[in-house]
Formats: sequence, C-alpha cells, structure tokens
Amino acid sequence: MAGANQRLTFPRVECCGSASRLVGSGIAALVLSISPNLQSQAARERVSPPLNRVLVHTAIKHDISAPLSMEIATVEKPAQVECEGLACGTSPGAFADELEPDQTSSPEPFVPPPPPPSTLPASAIAVEQTSQGPRSAALMVESFDGLGSGFGGFNGVDFRNPSDNSLAVGPDHIVQIVNSRIAIYSKKGAKYPATGTVLYGAMPTRSVWAGFGGVCEARNNGDAVVRYDQLAERWLIVMPIFSRIDPSEFSEREGLAGGEPVPPGQLAKSGEPSSPGPAAAPPASLPPSSSREPRPPGAKNNGVWAMCYAVSTGSDPLGAYYRYAFERTLFPDYPRPAVWMDGYYVPTSTGDEVIQKHICIAQRAKMLLGQPAREQCIIIDGVNFLNSSDIDGQKAPLLGTPNITMAAGGTQLKNIFEDDGIYYWKVHVDWQNPANTKADGPVKIKVAPYHYLCNGQLSSCVPQPNTERRLDAQGDKIMQRLVYRKVGRRESIIAAHSVATRGGGGGVRWYEFRLDKNGDPKLYQQGTYAPGGHYRWMPSIAMDKDGNIAVGYSFGGLPDFPGQRFVARRADDPKGSLTLRESVLAKGEASQTNTLRWEDYATTALDPSDDCTFWYVGDYLLSGDTAYRSRIGAFRLPNCKRTR
Repeated sequence: MAGANQRLTFPRVECCGSASRLVGSGIAALVLSISPNLQSQAARERVSPPLNRVLVHTAIKHDISAPLSMEIATVEKPAQVECEGLACGTSPGAFADELEPDQTSSPEPFVPPPPPPSTLPASAIAVEQTSQGPRSAALMVESFDGLGSGFGGFNGVDFRNPSDNSLAVGPDHIVQIVNSRIAIYSKKGAKYPATGTVLYGAMPTRSVWAGFGGVCEARNNGDAVVRYDQLAERWLIVMPIFSRIDPSEFSEREGLAGGEPVPPGQLAKSGEPSSPGPAAAPPASLPPSSSREPRPPGAKNNGVWAMCYAVSTGSDPLGAYYRYAFERTLFPDYPRPAVWMDGYYVPTSTGDEVIQKHICIAQRAKMLLGQPAREQCIIIDGVNFLNSSDIDGQKAPLLGTPNITMAAGGTQLKNIFEDDGIYYWKVHVDWQNPANTKADGPVKIKVAPYHYLCNGQLSSCVPQPNTERRLDAQGDKIMQRLVYRKVGRRESIIAAHSVATRGGGGGVRWYEFRLDKNGDPKLYQQGTYAPGGHYRWMPSIAMDKDGNIAVGYSFGGLPDFPGQRFVARRADDPKGSLTLRESVLAKGEASQTNTLRWEDYATTALDPSDDCTFWYVGDYLLSGDTAYRSRIGAFRLPNCKRTR
C-alpha cells in the first residue's frame, strides 16, 4: 500500500533573489536550509557559499575533438601534475590502508571491526523476500570480461581502487569506464558480428580530451561516468577534477596550438583556443573543512576544481566529441549524471566528512550542438547523497517538467543509520532567467523502515573467505541510477539501495514510485530482496519498455567469494516481489584483500536497440587474482517484445 507523502517544513529559498547578483562566470549556487528532520545541523559546522547568491557558470572552454579512433596512437602522456593526496585518480574517502594493485605484496593492513548487527522493526522485516521467485531466471544473452585484471586491450592494465564501474550501451557499442580508464567494445548487430571485441582501450579517461588543453587533458581522474542519451542518440562522458586548479590552468592558450582564439560563439577545433565567457576570480583560499579530498601537510588550499564534459556528435562513440570544461568552486565528488530534457543533471558531493550536496545542471540543448553552454548548480545542505531522475526509453516527460531528485534519509556522520522515508525534490532550471531556477523540497515519501547496511559507507562490512578483510557496502545512499520510465501513459521512478536484513546479511531494498497528476511520486511497491541470509549489496536497477524491473548487485558473504548476480520481475507479477530466480553473472573465486573498497557503484543500462535487453557490470576475482576484474552481461525477459 502506498505510503502517505509528508511535507517537511523548512524555509524555501529560490535562486537569484533580490539580495543576489549575477557574476559573469562561476557556479550557480542555491543554498537551501533544511528542516532538522533531515539532520541539517552538520551543515553549520563548515563554511558554505553566501546564502541567496547565484553564480551562472559559462564554460571556460569548449571545442570539437578529432574522432576518438584517431587518438589511440597519438595520445601522449602530459607532464605529471602534482596532486593532493590520492586525488589524482583514486576516489576520495580513501583510507590509509588502501593499496594499489601492484602493492598487494605488502603486509595486510589493520582491518577495522565490522559494525554491530542492527535491530529491525517488524514493519521492515515484513517487506523482506526471503526466498527466490518461482519463475525461471532471466535469459543471459551476452557475458564477457571488461576492464580490470586480465584485461588486454591496447594498453594493458593500470587500474585503481575502487572500480567505480560505469557502463552505457548504444546501437552498436558498449562503453565502460573503470575509475581512470575507458574502453569501447563492439555490440553484436548490423555493424559487428560479435559482442565484446575491444575497439578502443584501455585508455586513460582523459584521452577523450586529448588536444583540449588544460586540466581535462592533463589530469586523469577517477569517478568518471558514461551515459547514453537515448533521446538525442549521443554519448555523454563526465569527468571530475579532484585536485585544486590554479587560475592560470584555465588559460585558453596554455598548452594549445598558437594563434588567436576563434570568435565568440564559433566552435573551436581540437587544439584551437576558444573564446570563453568572463571568468570569476576564484577565492584566494577555501576553508579546509569545505572539501573532503585528502591533503598532505602543507598542501595549498588555493584554487578551484572543475568538471569536464564530452558529448558525442553522433551515435558512434569512436567519433568526434563536443568538449567542455566548467570551473567548480566546490569539490565535485561522486558525480551521477542523468539525462533530462532541459539539461544534463549531475549531482555531486562536497565530500565524505561534510553534509553538503550539489545538483549541477549543464545546458544540454547547447552542448548537443557544440555551442557555448552554461552550468547552474543548486547547493543543498544537510541531506544524503542525491540522485536525479535519468530517462530510459524514447518516451520523455513534457518539456519543462521538473526533474525528480531523490535521497535516502538518515545521516551517517550524525550516527543516524535508519529512516522510514525516501525524500524528493522537484528541480526546475530556467536558462532564460536563472532567477526561476529552484529545487522544491524535500518531501518525504513514507516507506518501510530501513537500516543502512553496515551503518553506511566506507565501513568494514561484507565477510570474505580466508581473510579478515571485509568489504565496503556503501549502505547509506540510493545507488545509481534513479530511473524515469514512461510505460504507456504511466510514469514510474525506480530506486534501490543496500539495507540490513533480519537474517544478518544484506538485502536489496527496491522501490517503484508512480507520478500522480501533479507529477508527485507516490509509493507503488517496495521490497527487500534477501533470500538465504547472504549479502546482496550495491544494487543498480532498471525497467524495460514493458514495465519489467531488473536489478544487478554484488553477492557474497561466507562461504561465498564476492561475485555478481541479477534478478527481475514481470510487470504483472504480485507487488513487492522479484519473481524470477537469480542469474549468476560472475561467480567469485577469490577474496579481495588489498582494500576494503568495493566498486563504489555498478550500472544497469537498457539497450536502446530493443528497449528490452538489460546490460549490467560489476566486479569479481578469479583464483589467483590480486585485484578486481569486471564482468559485463546482458539479460532479457522473455515477455518483452523486442520492438521499439
């Protein structure tokens, strides 16, 4: 039964108010003060951007690249850029016990104890599914190893922890990014006779910005994410810059071919300087508590960060890209891009030790044409990790429909590990008048109570055979992607996260929300998938064109090595049940001992060719592996008719 929505009381602040002022370049920042019901007290522990101030940020540089396929032999390694701590590739939030794969011969570091078991209320236990469904497992139609241990490709193996597995699928290609490396594979169809042939990679992710100049080309950062924009038939690649940038590094002429910049509004070619909008001077110093990235003693706090975008000019990921660099004045951790009609929505986080999140929106319509573009960012204090709705399929909401952005409740930094609500905002961007840009919320949707699996992120959690090392479960957040899907006239949003279960392991809590006539999400169904008391965690959920739901996730716990599984339900099955039996995508054969970090996220994506085939990627280890490898698989439910 759908839970009642409860609106939380808090002062609503819209951007660009009378006390605001526009600056030629910068970040559009809207700081929201949120009700104590969402534990906003921690937001006061650090310095935020000024209240009511909006900065609209024009891309500091944009151009069009040469085709990617031509860059394989020509990408040169730029001079090393000094980074702060682990910020030049490994995701933030790193522990001192983390080692690179080539350091696995070192003695095993101290292993923190696991969190104590949680006590669950009866209403949480009531939604647990403790046995597999009666239907046959989804048909696995493709399966092959991706980036990670054993990967050959053109440039061998050089991978960092965690994998940050990101996957997108187009008409003829599969694109995968693992932390700091990208690969492109063939997909069986009219263009290629088989799936899984390596066409490009493993290359540093920054190779997409080869010839662009500046930090996007020079710094190969982790947490890069790929999406396929089904509405426009384009590829979107987003790469954050985690180490601080001196203003001179945004210079249009630094490291580029000589000559004057092309006139404003005219598209630069690869290696040519463009004419950006006026740049706002970065702050002379940012308070140490305003970002999470590790800093060694004596490191400078001067400078800003950046977000790098690449949008393909067509449906071939080996072709040319429109490329953009945007300055960020807040640390851009854990980006989760989403495709919406009026923008590319990219929620990020200031870090693991502050409670501040951002929703940055890039000007999709301009970027699809390679025109000068802007970002607007809404800064929200005191909330959990945000996910913006990402459209699957060809049926989109009407232009101007707000994006639904969601977060789980609780606050790990305040030792609040449980809640009985999922919270949403209606986010609207106005490119003509940023004064109208706003995030209405949060609104609570009451759901069955849940307790974070292992009390949240970066905790020693999932046990493994033959080692004291346990794996992180990222149990505090809704995982990517938050999916919008229109089936007929019905609009659904689906979400999933990792929760504690009565059996002592971990389960996949999943939801389907349906939008009412006002565009508000209402709980339609929910469940916690937890057969057998095992650990199932770090899920990624999707829905096909007929309304069937599928979830990929990590599977493990004693006596099983960590691996990957997949489960699904038909649209007409009883509510709250995943009725198909589990499919095993990758059976683990070894434990990961060099670090507790595990994936950080995985991805389930829909194949745009038939809108029926689910693609999923996750990590596992074979016997003898000293670091993760990844497995990419495709699944299909027999009741989905393979026509658009």
